[in-house]
Amino acid sequence: MKEQTERIEKHQLNAFIRLLKKHRPSAWMIAAVLFLSLLETGAGLIVPIFTKDLVDQAGAASLSSNVIVLLIGAFVLQSVGAGFSYYMLMYIGEAIVKGIREQLWSHILLLPVSYFDQHQSGETMSRITQDTDTIKTLITNHLVTFISGIIAIAGSVVILFMLDWKMTSIMLAVIPLSMLLLWPMGTKIYRISKATQDGMASFSGDLGRVLGEVRLVKAYSGEDIEEGKGKNGIGNLFKLGLREAKIQAIISPFMTTIMMIVLVILIGYGGVRVATGDLSAGTLVAIIIYVFQIIVPFTQLASFFTAFQKAMGATDRIQELFTMNAEENGAEKADVLNKELRFEHIHFSYSEDKPILTDLSFTVSPSRTVALVGPSGGGKTTIFSLIERFYKPVKGSVKIGGQDISSFDLRSWRRQIGYVSQDSPIMSGSIRDNICYGIEGEVQDEEVKQAAELANAAEFIEKMSDRYETEVGERGVKLSGGQKQRIAIARAILKNPSLLLLDEATSNLDSESEVLVQQALKNLMTGRTTFVIAHRLSTVVDADQILILENGKLTGQGRHEELLKSHSLYRKLAEKQLQLEAAN
Repeated sequence: MKEQTERIEKHQLNAFIRLLKKHRPSAWMIAAVLFLSLLETGAGLIVPIFTKDLVDQAGAASLSSNVIVLLIGAFVLQSVGAGFSYYMLMYIGEAIVKGIREQLWSHILLLPVSYFDQHQSGETMSRITQDTDTIKTLITNHLVTFISGIIAIAGSVVILFMLDWKMTSIMLAVIPLSMLLLWPMGTKIYRISKATQDGMASFSGDLGRVLGEVRLVKAYSGEDIEEGKGKNGIGNLFKLGLREAKIQAIISPFMTTIMMIVLVILIGYGGVRVATGDLSAGTLVAIIIYVFQIIVPFTQLASFFTAFQKAMGATDRIQELFTMNAEENGAEKADVLNKELRFEHIHFSYSEDKPILTDLSFTVSPSRTVALVGPSGGGKTTIFSLIERFYKPVKGSVKIGGQDISSFDLRSWRRQIGYVSQDSPIMSGSIRDNICYGIEGEVQDEEVKQAAELANAAEFIEKMSDRYETEVGERGVKLSGGQKQRIAIARAILKNPSLLLLDEATSNLDSESEVLVQQALKNLMTGRTTFVIAHRLSTVVDADQILILENGKLTGQGRHEELLKSHSLYRKLAEKQLQLEAAN
């Protein structure tokens, strides 16, 4: 058990060091910080020597001005060294954390969609903000203090032995006793810290979930339920905080008490020796100052040990993210225009016990429009996700022009695809930002306006106060559903894709807008391979090919007239739609 614990601790330390080394600043800056810290520490070690001479000379009535000047100079040197080293240390800490956060952010953006299905956004945010901040606290508040503290303790002990070995031996006798307490307490701090960080990530995840869907919470009177969940999360953090406070309540008073006892013994013992003439008053004053120079760093070592254990926990959680595989990426540039798309014996499931697609095969000729029809849960949207490469098939392959799409560079592949869903996402920012989202290079205003006109969005945009610069709010809260849908269509039009995926793309439009947007989409679909998911018969009746999906299986394919005669489910769906349209 002990060997396993040591291996874990060694692994954690190595991971932490690798993380720092990867993002460390230039060597000269590190050297400068160490030099200034040594300068500060060295000046602090000289002060008691000058103080000793000052006291002894004052007692002998032979005070030298040189001693006073040197003492003042040591204080100035210590202050200047401390000020510059503090600033440079903060710079190093911020630079390292900046590098870690940039690496984390880049890695998170490359993680597959399946990761985001399983983890709340608030939990991921906690890794980038709180965990990295824990590492920064160790670097900026404790790391150089730890190094300079070790030097100060070592230097003070050496000088104390030179001044009086007997009193130094008394003081050093308490160090093993203190370490016996600190070691097991530090291990407990690590476990508590890791649990606290996990609890904070979970709580942040709940906050993000509730605040992101606050309208749902209010619409369904979920305030009491969410209040209860929030209080449970806060209560858990409170308990963990108290557990850490209990350990700190033992460590801090224990260290202070031990040091005060040592100080009292030294002063009492030293006073007797001064009275007997065995020790000068200046030497006793110097010893007491050196003891304080040992006490302060030693108590800081306890704080460093605690902060270090917390940083180890944060590093573990950060490394968990780095060990997750990014989306698989090919090397070839995608060129899909006028090429046949094939699904070959595709099997897919989100979990092992529930298959979504089973042995699905079909072929789509270039520049054709394909409609996906069938009951909800049949796998229609999953087909879109596989084309987008949000997920990998469990078995089988998706090919275009005879080439597996996994061999293409992801960005190159996705640039070929325009995706408009029934709940089209809108980002915070202006209307123009949303229409141009993901478009590389500069986009001219005329291009944006033309895309908006084709999507039947220009009319309502022009009526807004700031027109294309109008802020839409978080998730487009200032826009209606139909307006968001038309902006999403304008975005797809501006992208000018080779493959077009339309998932109920006109579902939120009124009848008048739908007619105009359908015409815009028909113009956009010309010369492109288009997949359409729609429940309205009028949307799919003109499709070149209709695929009927039931429980993840392809049960029929053909044109509208053929399927009306040969497929009972399609005929049933068509009759139902005709009745609804007649009623409207």
